[in-house]
Amino acid sequence: MNIMEKQTDPLWQLRVERPLYEQEVLNQTYHYEKPKTSLSKYIHACFKSEHCWSCILHSVPALNWLRKYKWHEDFVNDVISGITVAIMHIPQGMAYAFLGNLPPVVGIYMAFFPVLVYCLLGTSKHVSMGTFALVCLMTGKVVTAYATPQGKIHDLTNGTNSAIDTNTGEYMEVYTAIQVATAVTLLVGIYQLGMYTFRLGIISTLLSETLVNGFTTAAAIYVLTSQLKDILGLKIPKQRGLFSLIFTVGDIFRELPNTNAAAAITSTVSITILTLNNEVLKPWASKKCSFPIPIELIAVVTGTLISNYCSLQSTYGIQTVGDIPTGLPLPELPSLRLVSVIAIDCISITMVSYTITISMALIFAQKLHYEIDSNQELLAMGTSNIVGSFFSCMPVSASLSRSLIQQTVGGKTQLASIVSCLILLVILMWIGPFFEPLPRCVLASIIVVALKGMFLQAKELIKFWALSKYDATVWLVTVFSVVFLSIDIGLLAGLVTSLGSILIQSIKPYTCLLGHVPNTDLYLDLLRYKGTTELCGMKIVRYCGTLNFANSSYFKSEMFKLVGVVPRKLMKRRLKMAKMSLPLDQQEQEEKESVRCIILDLSGLNFIDPSGVRVLHGVATEFNKIEVPIYIAGCPGPVFECMQKCSLYENYKPELKLFAAVHDAVSFSQHELFSK
Repeated sequence: MNIMEKQTDPLWQLRVERPLYEQEVLNQTYHYEKPKTSLSKYIHACFKSEHCWSCILHSVPALNWLRKYKWHEDFVNDVISGITVAIMHIPQGMAYAFLGNLPPVVGIYMAFFPVLVYCLLGTSKHVSMGTFALVCLMTGKVVTAYATPQGKIHDLTNGTNSAIDTNTGEYMEVYTAIQVATAVTLLVGIYQLGMYTFRLGIISTLLSETLVNGFTTAAAIYVLTSQLKDILGLKIPKQRGLFSLIFTVGDIFRELPNTNAAAAITSTVSITILTLNNEVLKPWASKKCSFPIPIELIAVVTGTLISNYCSLQSTYGIQTVGDIPTGLPLPELPSLRLVSVIAIDCISITMVSYTITISMALIFAQKLHYEIDSNQELLAMGTSNIVGSFFSCMPVSASLSRSLIQQTVGGKTQLASIVSCLILLVILMWIGPFFEPLPRCVLASIIVVALKGMFLQAKELIKFWALSKYDATVWLVTVFSVVFLSIDIGLLAGLVTSLGSILIQSIKPYTCLLGHVPNTDLYLDLLRYKGTTELCGMKIVRYCGTLNFANSSYFKSEMFKLVGVVPRKLMKRRLKMAKMSLPLDQQEQEEKESVRCIILDLSGLNFIDPSGVRVLHGVATEFNKIEVPIYIAGCPGPVFECMQKCSLYENYKPELKLFAAVHDAVSFSQHELFSK
């Protein structure tokens, strides 16, 4: 049906007859009563005794879904999905462990210990927990900042945690990279359990989509820069503090003449093969079979075999992965001395890891029509990280690529993750040393190719700019702060900018003059609806949002601007003319006729505080002095209650007249104006 046909269709007619309601009359007629809240009842509801078994089922969701598990329908799918994800875990875990400045086997540990815990406590059926580039990078930054560089350690003393600084000759505290990383993991887990205790799952909403997009895009630049030294076979110092990325890029350019040609060629070949697979072979193969080509694992195995039989390390000086221990690590308490030192750094890691995980969990839950519990996810992640901290793990997070594969190949539940863990257990127990000759440049190539999706996010800036300049500003501030300052400061700058944009928009809410739609009780924005007419002698102002101490002055100035009259200036002019015994000039006579009453539509007001009530009465008093009454229409219940309470204590005069709707106020005003 085209537009012309729609216009010729007969319109539905509404015919309503009702009394004109002032707010007080309406409240009395229909028995208005403020809902009663009781703190004691709320506390009792929060801590009421539940059946012990239901509490256990709620805290350990695995007990619930395992009881209902469809073994005949889902088991084979979960096994295939688990095998596929395990194949992805091996190269990704080893590669991303280097981002955290840790041995590659740590990435395999992260895919085993924390994942087992999450399978029991998590509510998402499809997220694949383990290593994630951004979280590993942020952890690696903390490791670089607080781990003792090997070059400064001369000799450990009597097995204690101190050593002699080779530069100063003084004793210093020694923390290995693993000690710093496990302390970070422990504290992140404690933070997440604290958020679970106080039901702070909603805090993740502070990190908006725009902020996360900009942050991950900028972090991808960090990841790329950190891998260039391995791709080119360079030896450059690790930079710390502000502008570390800039200094690292400078070091890379200075060391370019010392590039290891063999490492550069190996990296080029690896990146080319991985890219061709992702861009050409993978789309073609996905149409033939749902099982993805494990190109990363193929690259790792091939690189290991070539390095081993061609002696790449000894012949060409290519750095390899090195020692990979077999078996499971013994549980060890993380260094508690570091907790107070790294407390601030761990806050951002906690927020980012949880936000990414819950975002992915929500994507799959909405797509496949099941529910997740954001607070239960905090319990699952917190417990996973605390357990992982005893087994040499970094903080875990969900991976989008692995999660998509887990769901795409047919995974139905977290049983797929358990299957993945069993396969990785075999790797840890017996196969790990096979990967010791693997060139580090191959792992760096895998990481760089995987960054494509994060870099493509930069295209979203065009959409953000078109939809909201505030969002685009948040994106730009976040990216430039992360790149030119540091990851933590960049995240903080983005968060402050995001909250600042919300504050600015709340301080300057939507206001407009309303015009009447002829022969109806509708009142619409005069600037937007050209077919509306302004009622003679009336100014109808709509104010939306909140009215509080922060925007009370804005409300007052907008009222004067929309109405076109500033009472104080008008009174001064009238007083001056009265002293000079002059009659009202034509301009003042027109102003007096054009504004004989004001109707303030507060139907879009969702909050008012005592400062807002005070300025509302102040504006009404000013207009009352020039004989222009103000009527309030469409006042919501909570706003009405606050105004009543403030009037009771402050004893404002004159009292404001409230109406149920704008049309009631208009009808009353017209009667008052024409009866004079």
